[in-house]
Amino acid sequence: MTTENSSNSITVNRTGIENKNLSVKNIKKGITHESTLFAEPILTVGNFTITNSLFTSWIVVAFIIVLSIIIKLKLKQIPKGIQNVLEMIIEGAEDLCDQVTNSRKITDQAFPIVFTVFIIVLFNNWIGVFPFGGFGIIQVGEHGRNFIPFIRSGTADINGTLSLALLSVIGANIFGIFSIGIWKSVNKYVNLKALGGIFTKIRRDPMVLVVAPIIFVVGLIELIGEFAKLASLSFRLFGNVFAGEVLLVSMGAIVAYLLPIPFIFLEIFVGVIQAFIFAVLTLVYYTIASLEEEEEEKEEEEKKRRKKKKRLQAVG
Repeated sequence: MTTENSSNSITVNRTGIENKNLSVKNIKKGITHESTLFAEPILTVGNFTITNSLFTSWIVVAFIIVLSIIIKLKLKQIPKGIQNVLEMIIEGAEDLCDQVTNSRKITDQAFPIVFTVFIIVLFNNWIGVFPFGGFGIIQVGEHGRNFIPFIRSGTADINGTLSLALLSVIGANIFGIFSIGIWKSVNKYVNLKALGGIFTKIRRDPMVLVVAPIIFVVGLIELIGEFAKLASLSFRLFGNVFAGEVLLVSMGAIVAYLLPIPFIFLEIFVGVIQAFIFAVLTLVYYTIASLEEEEEEKEEEEKKRRKKKKRLQAVG
């Protein structure tokens, strides 16, 4: 199903800007479709542009919300049928998370977010594989008529993957603040405690003059690493999903109905793998953020030993 905007004098290109004086010859050219790195606009509401990837992401979120409500209403005290399958999936996923976190407490706290991220990424990966791309609009521009599909994976747009990466990295740091406190979380990146330790430990350990500045610089490198996480998560997911869509379009252009079939199954598998990798990395970030530094743990143990020693001496 397609709709077409055309006129001999005024037409609208993909950016919504009017182009005048297009020749009838250009309008009569065949319809083309190109896979672009950027998401293509399909509607403008005031100053807000709705792209096909954003529209697709809305569909995915709406579908997940409706599906969750239906499952919630269908839950029974004694599971059977599809509920059994879903509970097996959830239990298996939680056991897998336990292997990453080594703590059921952290798993219980992080699992709802991580599993939701997995479902969102998975459905966004898959929706671009299925044959919904035949629905769209035809816009007339300087180079003739161009077909713009309504459906494009939200993860095939760098803006979508970057948003998910921000959710993972910023969410992990917020999770760390609630888990170990804001002071310990900040000290992982700007380790003022290490610098302050120079004045308290220099008599017992002169090497602190060398070690403390190194620890402080390592913390700053960790801060830079947070931005590297954003780039790693977003570009990895975007590159794999976008490359898969380009591959399917290329194979479909060669032989429309037979050649793309094995590649569709390949992209379904790749979609699962990429969603799994994204979710596991998110869980790793949440786990790391909730752990205290080893040096701080050693100091706490040393304090406990000193207190215990003093108590024993007092008793003696």
